[in-house]
Amino acid sequence: MHRFASLVAGAVLALAATAAMAGPDDLARKIEGLSRSTQWQLVETIPVPFDTQHPQGFARVGDAIFVTSVEITVPTKRYPQPQDGYDRDTGQGVGHLFKLDAQGKLVGQITLGEGAIYHPGGIDYDGRWLWVPVAEYRPNSRSILYRVDPQTLEAVAVGRIADHVGGLVHDTDHQTLHGVSWGSRRFTTWHLDADGRVTDPEAKPTLNPEHYLDYQDCAYLPVGRAICTGITEFRRTPDAPVFGLGGIEIVDLAAGRPVFQVPVLLWTEDGTAITRNPVLVEETATGLRLTAMPEDDHSRIFVYETTVP
Repeated sequence: MHRFASLVAGAVLALAATAAMAGPDDLARKIEGLSRSTQWQLVETIPVPFDTQHPQGFARVGDAIFVTSVEITVPTKRYPQPQDGYDRDTGQGVGHLFKLDAQGKLVGQITLGEGAIYHPGGIDYDGRWLWVPVAEYRPNSRSILYRVDPQTLEAVAVGRIADHVGGLVHDTDHQTLHGVSWGSRRFTTWHLDADGRVTDPEAKPTLNPEHYLDYQDCAYLPVGRAICTGITEFRRTPDAPVFGLGGIEIVDLAAGRPVFQVPVLLWTEDGTAITRNPVLVEETATGLRLTAMPEDDHSRIFVYETTVP
């Protein structure tokens, strides 16, 4: 069996066994046991055998991994001066949801969005549905929130939002959806009706009081929290190379603020932060597993593990 397939099978079994004997706080406790000095061990690197474009979000469903990605056909262009509240045009592109098997091969896909709304973001799986936001590729714009059946890949639009929603989490304990804005500067909570549709699309956001990470991907963490991963980028001077620092945060969804933050000091050979694109953070019997796809186009899946007391 391929090493990655063995890891995926082991992850599924370990997660099932752990869930049977562990409480909902165990994953949070292990994440909170991480520090700047945590040693992550690379256990597998898998080339993905198709053009992934610009990956955004991860969700594991059984032994499959779902990946959202944006294909840019015409890049956005910044305006000399803001126009109608926007700093750039919409550009053009296609929003993808890919389904990968345990070897990282493409086994299914759909496109999501409409017109200028083509940028999928970070996604969540609640045990039944995938929750996927698709937005215009610019701040303060528009988004469509989708619920997707992971078996049939049927997608249903459950809400239209007057903002760029870059990541989405379903709080199954309170039947709410939670979105993060462009750059993760705002959190918004929406309520769902019995059919899983947003009842308050004009809900007011809460300002994020922290400025460490721009979230790329988030997943629900019982009760009422989320695991969010992403990066912050620095330039020493305007012409200097970009340095990306990645990290993991636990966010209190009701309060709309991070309650734990830790950097992830992992990079590819060319200096790309491992948490730049989609990430899964999962519990193992002895610690945590981090699965990431930080590279665009010709991507690789990196699997790291660490032991946490």
